[in-house]
Order: sequence, then C-alpha cells, then structure tokens
Amino acid sequence: MQVSTIYKAVGSRGSRVSRVLWMLEELGQPYEFVEVKLRSPEAYALNPSGKVPILIDGDLEITDSAAICVYLADKHADKGMGANPGLAGRAEMDSWMHFAQSELEAPLWNKLRHRFLLPKDVRVDVGPAAVYDFASEVKSLDRRLGDKSYALGDRFSAVDVLLGDMGGWARAGRFPIESDRINAYFDRVLSRPARARAQANGGAMK
Repeated sequence: MQVSTIYKAVGSRGSRVSRVLWMLEELGQPYEFVEVKLRSPEAYALNPSGKVPILIDGDLEITDSAAICVYLADKHADKGMGANPGLAGRAEMDSWMHFAQSELEAPLWNKLRHRFLLPKDVRVDVGPAAVYDFASEVKSLDRRLGDKSYALGDRFSAVDVLLGDMGGWARAGRFPIESDRINAYFDRVLSRPARARAQANGGAMK
C-alpha cells in the first residue's frame, strides 16, 4: 500500500512551477505550493543554481520541471501518465521531453531572459529571432504529433503537461502559432480542468 504524501511544490507564481502543479492536479495528489523567488536564499538552499521549481517529497528534493513530471508519472504509474511499456516506451518519452525543453521552449526562454531576467547592459533584441526559431519548432511539433491526439498516442501524459504549458506560455507571449493542428492540440490540453485548478492554486501570475 502506497503511503500518502503531501508534496511541496516550490516556485514563483507564473514560473515553470505551473507544470508541476498541473501534474499534481492531474494525478489527484495533495500538495502545498510554497512561494519562493528565483535565485533567492530559499531557492539556493534547495537547488545549487537557485532556480525553481523544486519538488519536495519527504527527504527527496527534485529539480527541473521535466524531471519532476517524469518522477511523479513513474511514482504514480497507476494513473497512466507515464511512458508506454518497455525500453522503447521510455526512450519515446525521453525523446519528447528533451525536444520540449531543448527545442520548443528554448526560443520562449531566450526572449524572456532578454526582456526581464538578464542584466540590462547585456540584453539585446532577440524578439525576431525567437519568433523565427519558435515557428520552426512548431513545424517540428506538427510533424512529430501527426494525427495523434496526444504526444504518446490516445492518452494524456506528462509530456502533454510540458508541451501544453509551453503552448500557454507562447500564447501569452504572442508568439504566432501557424498550425491548425497544433492550435487544436493546445486548445485540447489547455482546457483540462486540472490545469485551471493549478493556475488558480499558484500556477498563474497574480
């Protein structure tokens, strides 16, 4: 019998903690949102980079939103949000997760850094390049997704939490998404009730 855990999801409002809260809501797990600012003393105490989010599960502290979502999917495998069976299934999920963070998210993050996070004397206008790169990755996402309802097939998984969160980020940042299929996919995943609950519980900016 699995022992019930109250997770602590540590992060700042509107940050990548949104996808951790979404994942926990999808899994129906109890959690506490602990609001901590990026590169604050509290964040450095939990992560050497000072970055958020961080998931605390008892004595275990996990960093990086993709790793957190995979951990939760594996721990609560009965909820069906993890990889398809076998080594090939794990490789498929890992490939999607790496694509999401290394490719699809990169232009979004680059623009955000130069708009708000980097010291003012090193910021440059990366807007046009970021839009160009993101448009290219949307085309890649369109080809990867194909006619599937979700990344891993006909079921919603942790991969869709990451991709959907990035889709919400892109829309908020007014990045053009010139693919009917990808817009329909983002509509499908972003309309899930669990996401709305996560947004209300700390996933969105005040």
